[in-house]
Amino acid sequence: MPSKIVARRSAIHGNGVFALQPISKGERIIEYKGRRRTHEEVDAGDTGDADSGHTFLFTLNDEYVIDANYEGGVARWINHSCAPNCEAVLEEHDGDDRRRDRVFIEATRNIRPGEELAYNYGITLEEAHTPRMKKIWACRCGAKDCTGTMLQPKRRKKA
Repeated sequence: MPSKIVARRSAIHGNGVFALQPISKGERIIEYKGRRRTHEEVDAGDTGDADSGHTFLFTLNDEYVIDANYEGGVARWINHSCAPNCEAVLEEHDGDDRRRDRVFIEATRNIRPGEELAYNYGITLEEAHTPRMKKIWACRCGAKDCTGTMLQPKRRKKA
């Protein structure tokens, strides 16, 4: 069965993933693949640097991260958008091995051929969202209600 998607250059940022055929709302499009690494391994390495503004990391659960820098697939090229047409869906494995949890990208609405796939990355950072960090994590999606950053708003602490 031929793929319904293809990776190519994107007007949003670098590479992107585009529909080759119609994709229906609710359709599971692709799995986000990559090496399972612990949060500690990622934090100790050079692929999880918050100052880079670029990541192929996907938080899988409290123990593991999917690092698409290693063994990653086409899904790593799907860009962020403030008006996404897809969402990331976590599928937990029945057993106790959290490395076997998986992430799939599914359509949240019908997608036309030629349209770029995008989802909200949901990036949360412990550190302050300074103007510098917002610039590093700038959003270029072009949506009417674009927030200008891929960073999610900090949650207010209850008094």
